[in-house]
Amino acid sequence: MMGGMGNMGKMMKNIQKMQEEMGRMEEELAHKTVEATAGGGAVKVVATGKGQVVQVEIQPEAVDPQELEMLQDLIVAAVNEALRMAQALSSEEMRRITQNLPLPKLPGLF
Repeated sequence: MMGGMGNMGKMMKNIQKMQEEMGRMEEELAHKTVEATAGGGAVKVVATGKGQVVQVEIQPEAVDPQELEMLQDLIVAAVNEALRMAQALSSEEMRRITQNLPLPKLPGLF
């Protein structure tokens, strides 16, 4: 009976440690950035690891009133790639935190 309580205590400590590390990870992700480009660098988007777009750069030669639709498509492509990269960064950080914890493996998680 006591062994079960010891395991529960250990599991609770592991959960607390994971929560602390996740809090640190959230803070770190807010300061880490990813950068994506489209159109051979004509459009650049920078996003935080938390998925917030913080910068959009457009090269002057990409601004042509006759090609406005193409520029809009490049912006969408760069934003989507930056957000995909931010999600990948977040997932990798989460894997790093949880890899050493004795948690049950659940399909579809981490």
